[in-house]
Amino acid sequence: MAVATEAKTNDAAKAVVAKKVPGETAQATAAYARMLVDESASRTRAGTEKTMDQMNRAAGTVFKAAEEAAAFGRGNVEAFAKATQAYVSGVQDLSRQTVAMVQGLTDQALEGAKALSGTRNLKEAAEIQAGLARTAFERAVSETTKLQETALKVAEQSFAPLSARVTLAVEKMGRPIAA
Repeated sequence: MAVATEAKTNDAAKAVVAKKVPGETAQATAAYARMLVDESASRTRAGTEKTMDQMNRAAGTVFKAAEEAAAFGRGNVEAFAKATQAYVSGVQDLSRQTVAMVQGLTDQALEGAKALSGTRNLKEAAEIQAGLARTAFERAVSETTKLQETALKVAEQSFAPLSARVTLAVEKMGRPIAA
């Protein structure tokens, strides 16, 4: 299109030059040269503006992607911190429960030892020992079940923030890149 416009401009300028008187030819040539320079400058300016506009849009897209990546990274660090905090808190709770369980079993064993020390015969001692063993076993099973439930809860709470980030990452990967 630019070539067709330039050809028309050249033809029009030549027609003007041909109609002029010889003394006016220098002025017509100067006018023609000025017109060519102005058109060239106008086309160059338009091309430069178009290129700059495209570059600005591309840079904006790159900056937006970089900001989103940085925000996603910050979110990952926050999720890891929350997961670590939940884990440490849960392990402390598990430790307290374990200590309480051991203390309870120890207290129960001491009570059983006291009861055994006061027996008068072997039959009574066997009955007390059987009762103590049964009670200790039941208590140990009950306490262990509680510890397992607490450990499962700790695991779920610890991995929840990380699972949420993984889900978000998968969703982001599934979306098309915005232009």
